[in-house]
Amino acid sequence: MSTVPPGEFIAQATAPAGTFDGGTGPEGPREIVSRSPGRLAWERFKSDKKTVVAAIIVGIYIVLAILAPILVNLGVLDPLSTHSNLINDLGLPTFSTSWAHPFGVEPGTGRDVLSRVWFGLTFSLFISAVAAVCSVIIGVILGIIAGLNGGWADTLIGRLIDLVLSFPQTLMLLALSSVIVAWLTGTLHVPSGNTAQATYVILVLAVFGWPPVARVVRGQVLSLREREFIDAARLLGAGPGRLYFREVLPNLWAPILVQFTLILPAYVSAEAALSYLSISIQPPTPTLGNILKYSIQFASSDFVFFIAPAFLLVLIVVSFNLLGDGLRDALDPKATR
Repeated sequence: MSTVPPGEFIAQATAPAGTFDGGTGPEGPREIVSRSPGRLAWERFKSDKKTVVAAIIVGIYIVLAILAPILVNLGVLDPLSTHSNLINDLGLPTFSTSWAHPFGVEPGTGRDVLSRVWFGLTFSLFISAVAAVCSVIIGVILGIIAGLNGGWADTLIGRLIDLVLSFPQTLMLLALSSVIVAWLTGTLHVPSGNTAQATYVILVLAVFGWPPVARVVRGQVLSLREREFIDAARLLGAGPGRLYFREVLPNLWAPILVQFTLILPAYVSAEAALSYLSISIQPPTPTLGNILKYSIQFASSDFVFFIAPAFLLVLIVVSFNLLGDGLRDALDPKATR
């Protein structure tokens, strides 16, 4: 019978937490290091090259959108000034690109295309991000209530989800635009013009965008409510507020993050579509949507002006979607099985 020297037991018993001496071999002692779920998710994330590239593009987009107002205030970007001397009698630019205007100028107005596209990133991101945050907050709260309580609360919220999903969103946006904008400016005293239009778009996107989030959160909560820590919290007299926000919510950050990264690009494209329908922010204040709307009529005569906002919009939406898919795979423990 083989015996193990007592010193080996002492070494393993006093080893730091998270490590284990797997014994000795030809190459010396082998150490097994435990990895947390966060570290496992990070390693899965890094191994997906397209997700890493998408994350870099999204990060650049966010940085550019934040820098744009600062550069406008410093005079580096000038998205509003017109240059009639750069436009010929047909309303077309007299040149394609230059050092002063790398993407050229807008036909008809002579505004710098690079400044307008860059500054438009800020407004598109702001509207989409605020609407996405509102949708996620509404969906998370209602999903937690429905999944944790069940019974009549679950039934009522489920029917509310079906009701919201049954509305034709685009038709409602067009039909209610003038009514709700007038209510915002008259009753809530929201400044008229682009502020009221942006508030309306955010409000409608948030109201119609929360049901998918609520469904995902409800499904997660249905499994969480059977866990021992929920029963222990109830036995200790925890109220609904503690159960919702202290016990359940911290365990939902992964699906919430994934839902946010998937909703945000949908709202970017939705804002562009609403700008095309003249519902969102109006020129001369730029967004990717109203720039693209104006550039369509010059698609053949000034291709650079048309392709710049179109390509950027497609790149942003695709990058956010790839990032959301990659995060979902990385945060799912069964993704690689």
